Amino acid sequence: MRIVLVGPPGAGKGTQATRLAEKLNIPHISTGDLFRANISRQTELGKLAKSYMDAGNLVPDEVTIAMAKDRMEQPDAEGGFLLDGFPRNVSQAEALDELLNTEGMQLDAVLDLEAPEEEVVKRIAGRRTCRNNSAHVFHVTYSPPKKEGVCDVCGGELYLRGDDSEETVRTRLEVYHTQTEPIIDYYKTQGLVVTIEAMGPVDEVTARALAALKREGDEK
Repeated sequence: MRIVLVGPPGAGKGTQATRLAEKLNIPHISTGDLFRANISRQTELGKLAKSYMDAGNLVPDEVTIAMAKDRMEQPDAEGGFLLDGFPRNVSQAEALDELLNTEGMQLDAVLDLEAPEEEVVKRIAGRRTCRNNSAHVFHVTYSPPKKEGVCDVCGGELYLRGDDSEETVRTRLEVYHTQTEPIIDYYKTQGLVVTIEAMGPVDEVTARALAALKREGDEK
């Protein structure tokens, strides 16, 4: 299957992308991983992307699209893929359509993870990260540490990261609404959008998504 996964910050895209790709036996292709891989390998695209990033500028769509094209052409993606973080806007969605059409392929579904905005803010702004190890993450409501402000694992100080602050989260949500959300309407005109309720236990959300994809596949 060829799938695009969309949803606001805090909807659990990264978690669900990893789980769904594993269940469906297709590669999980994320924009962040593409950038890191190309930069670490010092590919021409990686050097180009890094030059923009180092200057504090956004990486142009054409560079992101070229990276995605290269990744989708790898042997492990022949049977499908799950795109996470790409396309990020309508122009990228149009470019993806053009690219797939050129290769005689098409998307099977666009999974839209939906979560109430205030819940998203609560999810992210409630995170507390260990200063000693950023992999140790707690939540003031959902998974609080045994002792407030102290990591259960190593005893390090827990703090609120700057990009997890409520102000930053609301800014990220506004960017999502203005830049990325329009691709949902774009794909609705193609009958590809499958809306998934992203609230609840992780396993339940994964099961909902898999069931919806099966229905979509049966209908086609």
